[in-house]
Amino acid sequence: MRHALLALALIAAPAIAQPAGKPGAPDVSRVQAGTYTVDPNHTQVLWSVDHMGFSVLQGAFGSPTGTLTLDPKNPAAAKLSLTFPMTAITTTSAMFKEHLSSANWFDVAKYPEATFVSTKVAASGRGAQVTGNLTIKGVTRPVTLQAKFYGAGTNPMSKATTVGFSATGTVRRSDFGLGAAVPVVDDQVQLTINGAFEKQS
Repeated sequence: MRHALLALALIAAPAIAQPAGKPGAPDVSRVQAGTYTVDPNHTQVLWSVDHMGFSVLQGAFGSPTGTLTLDPKNPAAAKLSLTFPMTAITTTSAMFKEHLSSANWFDVAKYPEATFVSTKVAASGRGAQVTGNLTIKGVTRPVTLQAKFYGAGTNPMSKATTVGFSATGTVRRSDFGLGAAVPVVDDQVQLTINGAFEKQS
């Protein structure tokens, strides 16, 4: 889960193309320095893992809380802190969600939250690497995400100055005490993090 969420200082990086006419645009000049809070309704971590070589299992975590501090003139100083409620896991099967929530897996009754706190942002011509500490099920490990600036502007619904980023990364579930069935079910979990943040100050 990373990200991420999220490499949010990637203001110096190439943007992801978007259709014209949207309130948000991949225009770095729109990004304002300040402190932002995560938009919980439009931020999620998507995950996928190979299941026995038969199929790919996918799901998502949403409804996070957290803050992002950034300055487009100094992307390396960006700071990100996110908390995801583990009860907000989404899958395509109620039985699978119950299975993942059980004590054999995420044990959400005992560990109701996962967190990511950035420790370093390294911008480059191609993007940015965001390194941070990911905590799942009481275990903390360093994780590195590859992030891209997606867009910025004023949200016409909330009237808030908003910035968005996307990021990708890979974690080993066994690093977090979630290694059951490895290698039949792959240890590597692919993450895609889509984050939206609203300016507060």
